[in-house]
Amino acid sequence: MAKAVSKRITTTKSAGYIELLRGNRNFRQLWLGQVVSQMGDWFDTIALYTIILNLTGSGRHIGLLMVARFVPSFVFGSLSGVVADRFNRRTIMIVSDLLRAVVVLGFLFVRRADQLWIIYFLTVLQLAFSTFFEPAKTAVIPSIVSDRELVAANAISSVTWSAMLTLGAAIGGVVTGLFGTDVSFILDGMSFLLSAALIASVRIPKRPPREKQKLTMNRALGITETIEGVRYVKKRPRVLALLLVKPAWGMGGGILTLLAVFGEKIFPVGHSAATGIGVLFAARGIGTAVGPIVARRIAGEGKKRMQFSIGIAFLIGGVFYMAFGASTSFVVALIVLGIAHTGGSILWVFSTVLLQRGVEDNFRGRVFAAELALLTLTMAVSNYTTGALLDPIGLSPRVVSIGIGAFFLLPGLAWFATQRWWDQEKREPVETISSVSLIEPGLVAELVPTPVSTESLDELKP
Repeated sequence: MAKAVSKRITTTKSAGYIELLRGNRNFRQLWLGQVVSQMGDWFDTIALYTIILNLTGSGRHIGLLMVARFVPSFVFGSLSGVVADRFNRRTIMIVSDLLRAVVVLGFLFVRRADQLWIIYFLTVLQLAFSTFFEPAKTAVIPSIVSDRELVAANAISSVTWSAMLTLGAAIGGVVTGLFGTDVSFILDGMSFLLSAALIASVRIPKRPPREKQKLTMNRALGITETIEGVRYVKKRPRVLALLLVKPAWGMGGGILTLLAVFGEKIFPVGHSAATGIGVLFAARGIGTAVGPIVARRIAGEGKKRMQFSIGIAFLIGGVFYMAFGASTSFVVALIVLGIAHTGGSILWVFSTVLLQRGVEDNFRGRVFAAELALLTLTMAVSNYTTGALLDPIGLSPRVVSIGIGAFFLLPGLAWFATQRWWDQEKREPVETISSVSLIEPGLVAELVPTPVSTESLDELKP
């Protein structure tokens, strides 16, 4: 028996990063798609910041851009989750990439301040398609990696996002400064096409067939599945707590608007706003790359330690965002900004892993779509509020940054204060809605649940 236990421990040893990329072709192709797509995204982002600041010089308009980037996920979030759980996730990702490749080329037509509406409109379209891509991608990862590879896979995804932020923001700032914004938009469009080609080569195991149910209007519109998802989360306090981690982080998301303003007005590099913004975003990227790697080494992959690290990560972010706002030295500002974002990346990766392990495959798309929708809502509110504090009210960017840091401490304190309530081992049976009948106009729907047994997450994996 001891030998069996020893053998089991050996075979479940966590996978290394290089081992995963070498040995798992499907994840490698998905990862390469992420590399090229996210590199292009940061070219696009820096170019948009540059256009808006050159045409208006207004932090408020940067805030409006952030709102345009975040609102689509909230509006389409529930539908994207239903789509991710109902249809082929690889197809969803490919179609989303192709549509985004077309949309970003529309930014080429913006030349005057009275054309800013084009930027906002196209940004809404671009991020609407991203809203369908991201839940499908996050939900598919546990299907193409084993449990021992799961933390490494999410850490690689986070580090890649960070590396592309660092390289994309820095190189994008230089490219935009030297060659203009049009080149950046064209490169971004090409990156989406290459990403679609790479994802097309990923082989995703077929999911168990869905239970055949009578087609109703509510089911056709995804309302039934959305209600099922809400009830699923409501009965699982830990899933609810983990689902709220990123939205809580989003309440301090106004820092993204501040980085553009800091890059232009407080820490300009040379005579180019794009370069200053790019360097600050690069520092943010370095911090997010370091966070999950260090945290994984220190805290390991145990559930309790990852949960504890999430609370600490909130506190790290709050303290060092305040330090960033108070920094008068550019070098010091870059260092504390990087440290602040180590906290953000830790809570991002660990909450994602814990959700992927704890949520059944049939509900995973809806859970991650709900998470994304709430995250983008809090990010939109935070960035709009930040823009309003900067321009109409006229507060200093430093004061606003310190205020965001102080506010960022609250979710960390709440995480520890409520842990006794949500940290429960109780498992609930998965339920689906067998019928949804509207009583009469103006009244709520009557839901009649039918318990259905489901396989565990481990049993659904290949």
